[in-house]
Amino acid sequence: MSRNSLSRRRFLQASGAAALWLPTSVAGYTAAEMRQFYANGEMSVNVSKWELDTPALCVDLDLLEANLDRMASTMSTNGIASRPHAKTHKCPTIAQMQMDRGSVGICTAKVSEAEAMFQNGIDNILNTTGNVTPTKINRAMNLRQQCPGFIQATDSQDNARLLSEAAVAKGIIADVVVDVDPGIRRTGTPFGQPALQLAQLVDQLPGLNFVGMLCYDAAAQHVVGFETRKAQTLERMVQATDTFEMMKASGLNTEIFSGGGTGTYNIDHDTKGLTDVQVGSYVFMDAQYISIGGEEDNEVYSDFHTSLTIMTTVLNDQYEGKATSDAGAKACTINQPWPIIKGETGMSYRSGSDEFGTITYQEDASRTYKVGEKLEVIVSHCDPVVNLYDQMYAIRGDKVEAVWPISARGMSA
Repeated sequence: MSRNSLSRRRFLQASGAAALWLPTSVAGYTAAEMRQFYANGEMSVNVSKWELDTPALCVDLDLLEANLDRMASTMSTNGIASRPHAKTHKCPTIAQMQMDRGSVGICTAKVSEAEAMFQNGIDNILNTTGNVTPTKINRAMNLRQQCPGFIQATDSQDNARLLSEAAVAKGIIADVVVDVDPGIRRTGTPFGQPALQLAQLVDQLPGLNFVGMLCYDAAAQHVVGFETRKAQTLERMVQATDTFEMMKASGLNTEIFSGGGTGTYNIDHDTKGLTDVQVGSYVFMDAQYISIGGEEDNEVYSDFHTSLTIMTTVLNDQYEGKATSDAGAKACTINQPWPIIKGETGMSYRSGSDEFGTITYQEDASRTYKVGEKLEVIVSHCDPVVNLYDQMYAIRGDKVEAVWPISARGMSA
């Protein structure tokens, strides 16, 4: 099954989408007004999500909490920990919700993300991307100086020596993991002796404390079909396990063996020695993930709910068979498959234009839209979409319960 072969009707059935819409001639509260309401403790004003100025990024609290609870329960049942990747939500509030459910820490993709998380109360952070420039290395060591729970990844001997020099200069001991390449040749050092030799060097260098390894198989996460995904994951991770066992046999500290993700969360526990799973997208889900198929349904990945949506307003309805909305690439990205209109069938949504989304009706469209009416779309790829917004609205039922800052938005350095 190709990723794009999943029908929209099948998608909506699987995600439990409700056909909920209200005619809009409504106030349209701005982002600034909503922040002020929340800061002043005035969310009792009972603002509906349909009253938000658009485009607006929303997360359904009931669905988010169900996703968090299912992951925590699965990890507990499978005897493995979670170390969620904050690059998905970039939101300290959600990171804390994950920690409250037993996660051993969070991952970040960039040191700036790690800084933002620490500044907002999250203090157990594994930065999975190597820092290679003097500026970034210095920032990482500054963060370690303030945050004893900060761990930095490295994938080369030269980089390890630079980390050592920076740590010694600051008079600190920095925890370090070795990033091992699962075979996708993106980052990481090769399996076996290269990884072992790097780990031994880190263990010997002054100012560094070797604490284990990470091996994240990004390519496996979106493999279509559960059995195919499982076979690829376990085959690739055999060499990772062998490498980890080599490190253990040599007397190195092997408290961390981190890897896996949302697409393989119920497979990763079969990787011998893996201590924690770097799940990310499960909190929100998206059109990409829903189409890969799950263990229970090979067509639809329905393990987690699609909790993240964008509210958008129709701007033009003058042309037959289509309408234009205010959520284009700058609000939705141009990732594919395209966003899904929640609660409706027989229509498609494209966000290829910078400022505008295009709604195209098919003959069996469940409805049409008028200028000023609002609709809700399920995002194509949650990570880059979140990075486009300063805040998200936490929704319970139809009402806005909270306004959450996306504190690590734009933290790509």
